[in-house]
Formats: sequence, C-alpha cells, structure tokens
Amino acid sequence: MKSFTYERATDPAQAVALLARDPAARFLGGGTNLVDLMKLGVETPGHLVDVARLPLDRVEVTDDGGLLIGATVRNSDLAADPAVRTRFPALSQALLAGASGQLRNVATTGGNLLQRTRCTYFQDVTKACNKREPGTGCPAREGVHRDLAVLGHSEACVATHPSDMAVALAALDADVLLLGPDGERTVPLTGFHRLPGDHPEKDTVIRPGELVTGVRLPGAAAGLPSAYRKARDRASYAFALASAAVVLDVRDGVVGDVRLAFGGLAHKPWRATTAEATLRGEPATPDSFRHAVDAELAAARPLRDNGFKVPMARNLAVRLLTELADPTASATDHTDPRRGDR
Repeated sequence: MKSFTYERATDPAQAVALLARDPAARFLGGGTNLVDLMKLGVETPGHLVDVARLPLDRVEVTDDGGLLIGATVRNSDLAADPAVRTRFPALSQALLAGASGQLRNVATTGGNLLQRTRCTYFQDVTKACNKREPGTGCPAREGVHRDLAVLGHSEACVATHPSDMAVALAALDADVLLLGPDGERTVPLTGFHRLPGDHPEKDTVIRPGELVTGVRLPGAAAGLPSAYRKARDRASYAFALASAAVVLDVRDGVVGDVRLAFGGLAHKPWRATTAEATLRGEPATPDSFRHAVDAELAAARPLRDNGFKVPMARNLAVRLLTELADPTASATDHTDPRRGDR
C-alpha cells in the first residue's frame, strides 16, 4: 500500500470542502471496498477524508410514510430497523443477503452504493482493464466472464455492479441525495449508476467532489408486498450470480402496480421497465409473470460462459412474483433457480 494522508470531517460541508482542495482525494466511509482496492493497488489516493462519523446516521420516517436514510447508517442497523423491516422488507432482505455480519457492521449506506465491481481483471493491476485504465481493453469478454454481465454491456466492459442493497433500492424508486461544491441535488437511484458504454471507468453520475448524504424512499411503496432474493455459488458471503427485487400490488387478482429490478446481470441495478409495463393490468398468474419477464430478458446478450444467468434470473423473478401474489405458492413451487429450470 502506498502512503497517504488522512483527516476526519466533522460535518458534510467540511467534507466537501476538504475534498475540493485535492481532487485526487477520496471519501472514506466503512472502508470495506476502498481499503481493499488500495491494498490491491487499484485505488491510490494520496489523501483520505473520513466521513464515517458524520451526523448522517439516522433512519427517519418522512411525512409521506417513506424513509430518509443517512449515508453513514451501517448496513446491519438499516437491515434491523423496524421501519425498514415492516414498510420495505425487500431492502432488509437485500442487506442481510450481502457480505457477512462483520462487514455489515462496518459498511455504510453511501459506501454500499459506491462499491466497485469485483471483476477479477479490474482487481488485478497486472491485467488490462478499460474500467481501471481506459483504452487498454476488456480481456473478460473472451476470458473469465462467468459472473459478468448479460444485459447492457458494451465492447468496452462486461463488469457487473455488486450491490444487493442497490437492487432493492432500484425497485423501491429510491432517490440518492448528494452534496457537492455546487450545492445539493437529488438523483433517482435508477439513474445514479451507469451502463458502461464507451466510458466504463465512470460507475455513477456523481460529480467531482460530491458526497452522498443519504437515500430517500418514497412512501408510495411503503407497506406493499416486497421481497429480494439472490442466487449465488454458496449460501453466504458471495456476490449474486443473479438477483431480483420485487414490489407487487395486486387488486382482485390483477396486477395494479409492479416494480422489478435485477442484480448480477448488468453494470448497474437493472430496472425491468419492459416487464413492468407488460404486467400492469394483467392477471397475477405465473403465466403472466413468465411472459413479462421473458419480454424483459429478451434483450440479454450472454457471452460464452454466462448464458445460464438468463433462465436463472427468470426463475428468481417469476418465483418472487408468484409468492408475493399468492404466499401459499411457495409451498408447492419446486423450481430451482440455480439449474435454470423453466
């Protein structure tokens, strides 16, 4: 690890001002991703601004029944918060599906959103990687890509975004709150992360010097049936091969509203707008769910070794939708999403 300097910010405005003095500096939250990347030589900041102790560690119920989640709220605390568990269960489930208990005790809400891909080529500084060094190529396309993207990828990059939490937030229509040199602004979570295009080095639309100060969940989804599920290589402490978050509102057997997002399939949490539009007003049945999800996943472009992700994601989504529409369905559904059964 290269040497660096360190200072601790006491309020958000000071944190932004400290970073403005050195554009190559980095904000440090829980450090569960940044410190690892520094050890690998992927990130080499000369200065760290510690924001982990900023007074942004509360979860508050808003006037519309939603939530305001501070950027320094720890993942464990957020997953256990009674308002999250009762109003937005998909978010609690997603958080508990991520990392380990020890890491969740340290990781922050803001840091979780900003974590970087676990693509092995990105993390190995001896290998070419357009995300790490633009213009050097993407060897993952022809190399090891089993865990990588099937949706929205480009010739420049096939990396996937690793967050479980962000997938649930995408389905819940969350907003990301930012503070920067030009003041405050709000970005929808679905527009916060980027697809790679020709600039895979840009993970998000965050501007230089901006600090994530919180996440806002609107009250529209509060209390609606929601759930998150992931398929992975082992039962814990593994990133998603595919995951799905669903919010479903069924009235008299008909889908009134639905929100669906996938994880593990793209460079960002993938909001399934085609599937949602297809489902609204349709019967809440497994056949309807399969038809809608297939319409969404028709855009998938699997590589040589990751085509299994498409049926896996389909099965996850259809199973979640079916269970939320009819909680008794899980008792008779024996489909295994890991096998890619139809």
